[in-house]
Amino acid sequence: MIVITLTKVPRSLRGDLTKWCQEIQTGVYVGNVSARIRDQLWDRIMRDVGNGQATMVFNAQNEFGYQIRTTRIDYEVVDFDGIPLVKRLNRVEGPVKHGFSNAAKWRKAKKFTQKRVLSDNTISFISLDVETTGLDVSKDQIISIGAVKKSADGVKEKFYEFIKSDKKIPENITKLTGITNSILENEGVELSEALLKLKEFVEDTPIVGYNLSFDDKFISMAFRNLNESDLSNKLIDLMPVVKKKNKFLDDYRLGTVLEKYEIENLKPHESLSDADATMKLAEKLIKNGDLEI
Repeated sequence: MIVITLTKVPRSLRGDLTKWCQEIQTGVYVGNVSARIRDQLWDRIMRDVGNGQATMVFNAQNEFGYQIRTTRIDYEVVDFDGIPLVKRLNRVEGPVKHGFSNAAKWRKAKKFTQKRVLSDNTISFISLDVETTGLDVSKDQIISIGAVKKSADGVKEKFYEFIKSDKKIPENITKLTGITNSILENEGVELSEALLKLKEFVEDTPIVGYNLSFDDKFISMAFRNLNESDLSNKLIDLMPVVKKKNKFLDDYRLGTVLEKYEIENLKPHESLSDADATMKLAEKLIKNGDLEI
């Protein structure tokens, strides 16, 4: 048996879950599926959760008889001698600066993405994308970071780093991204070095992304694991902007959206190529009056 709780997720995800589970209360789903279907459901949740939150509890052979997965970044599931425990994380160190928490960042992102006013084209902003070994922020790792910065005068700079990993990259990830263990070993840098370079690159410039909560969760977790301060940039997710403007797309994967806006992405699932395509998407949304940075 599995129990899934959802908060502030897209309706499409709720609809997908009702194919396998029964909604016994708003946002609470119960089902009895195989381990394979359970893992596929979690992959779908991680892909489509957007700015919302999700937690899954399922049967497992441990002392408690169950295991926990969650997308929440204020909690961490830890294994204590085979017992799953939920640890509440205190991410605030020193004086609280208003507007720099993740909740505040997403409120600001929602506020700005819902405005349908043509933005000043002289605004500088950055598009960001990461590739990872999987979808679980508590277990998987960042293996590449790509970003494109557009300056106020229209000049673009690019940032691209492979990240060394102490784990073998799953075959499906290599097939999807083209990234191999050999590439990471020969061309990769340590995560701490990549994050430092990323901070220097983004400075205080606004950041856009597609399904940006996914990238932000992995980057935030990486900074936390290194005991470093997180990025405090303004974050703007393009996915809700696109969904509001285009209500009848077959799906809202980046590839589908780029095709809708006639944007070519030569290397899908390469972080730099995805970041470049996302930059072009943001520029089109600005031009159409659907986005303000």
